[in-house]
Amino acid sequence: MAREEGRGRGRGQGRGRGEREERDEFVDKLVAINRVAKVVKGGKNFGFAALVVVGDQKGRVGFGKGKAREVPEAIRKASQEAKRNLVRIPLREGRTLHHDAHGRWGAGKVVLRSAPAGTGIIAGGPMRAIFETLGVQDVVAKSIGSSNPYNMVRATVNALQNQVSPRNMAAKRGKKVSEILTTRNRDAEAGADAA
Repeated sequence: MAREEGRGRGRGQGRGRGEREERDEFVDKLVAINRVAKVVKGGKNFGFAALVVVGDQKGRVGFGKGKAREVPEAIRKASQEAKRNLVRIPLREGRTLHHDAHGRWGAGKVVLRSAPAGTGIIAGGPMRAIFETLGVQDVVAKSIGSSNPYNMVRATVNALQNQVSPRNMAAKRGKKVSEILTTRNRDAEAGADAA
């Protein structure tokens, strides 16, 4: 009987450790927090809405919204939703985007451009949070239109989901990766000659 209890405790401890490691795997950033009010018969009920971005800094990112009466609870709910909505984005050399991209959500529009090594993250507010949690080190981004953080985050994720790696493109076209990359280099040289 005592042996069974000991074994049970060991399993429980192992699970707890695994959860802690999973939590450490993801980086989360609070993008926006809003105080919201619901008008009821007796007055107003105040609550908080949180927007959180979560990523593993290795090419996965997600965002989530959460509402609660207290700020920590709203952030916890948003983090859980963000972890459920993770998407994988292909990165070039693990530091930048493969190609330029445009994203849109409602009135929020964003333009993302790949950048050479050493450029850093040139982006504002919500977009910067996404790139930091995604693991991008060099990117130039511009938000056009709505500055609403919800729209900016959704537009940025929309642009990132349009990223296609040379490997994926080669598989789609039935070519080799080297053929796709030589085409990219030839186009870049042609653009330089035209300028």
